[in-house]
Amino acid sequence: MTGQPIPVVIDCDTGVDDALALLFAVRHPGLDVRAVTCVAGNTDVDQVVRNTLVVLDHAGAGDIPVARGAARPLIEPLRTAAHVHGADGMGDLGLPASARRPVDVDAVTLLRREILASPRPVTLIPTAPLTNIALLLRTFPEVTRNIQRIVFMGGAVAVGNATPVAEFNVWHDPEAAAILLTAQVPITMYGLDVFERVVVPAADVRRLRASTEPRLRLAGELLAHRHPEVSGDPTPTGGLGDAGAICAVADPEGLTTALLPVEVSLAPGPSRGQTIVDRRPRPGESEIHHGIRQQALVDVGLDVDVERYVQLYLATVEG
Repeated sequence: MTGQPIPVVIDCDTGVDDALALLFAVRHPGLDVRAVTCVAGNTDVDQVVRNTLVVLDHAGAGDIPVARGAARPLIEPLRTAAHVHGADGMGDLGLPASARRPVDVDAVTLLRREILASPRPVTLIPTAPLTNIALLLRTFPEVTRNIQRIVFMGGAVAVGNATPVAEFNVWHDPEAAAILLTAQVPITMYGLDVFERVVVPAADVRRLRASTEPRLRLAGELLAHRHPEVSGDPTPTGGLGDAGAICAVADPEGLTTALLPVEVSLAPGPSRGQTIVDRRPRPGESEIHHGIRQQALVDVGLDVDVERYVQLYLATVEG
């Protein structure tokens, strides 16, 4: 590795795969994690803070500031994903609380402080509903002058998970996602189309779970929870999920993107929260008759080198 580490700030709703992402980010020598901010999503925001502090302990992180953020979306009520991540958001592993404490400022204040204080432009990595980021952009728009790029885990080109067309992070707070697209900085969308493909082989999960090192054992347990195998071989496998977005910052060559117009569906009904990605080679009848609408251009993840990111993740966390 050459050059200076990339200054990053992570905004998360620490559930199973956000925890995997934090374990990776803290350990990767090419990333300088300047702060972690917490938002409601996979679980309630106070549990997110607790989980984040616990994971930083297991990762052997230094004194990284952590702040509590929004407790609910801008408009919608809180709708957690406990059925995916467990009642505590961490697979109900029963991990003891950390002695670490969050800082005494809110997430938006911490985001502004750390972004503007960074000697080099920051890469902002939201792996959660985008409520904190929307509040930041609306309250302190000057932060964009020191943001190099926003790489967010969210959205889908093809199939959703919260609804047939909407991915959970965007569906949880569609207005916030729409505000993100107005940031006027380079944006990369690491959506479900690549998110669900990066799966760690069963043998590696088994090795991690058997480790006596708490960091590795936690990674193994989280991967096991994420995608347990139930047919034939009882050994679990696991997907990296949100951690793939961090891999895409550390090693962007592993992600194939296309710069495409993207908008978020805000209307009530079955399409609410959908990321509408325009992959057409030319305008259609709608544009011909009604004029071209201005949409944000986003680097949309369309393909991923699965083996490359799996090996990157394992080498970093086990290194």
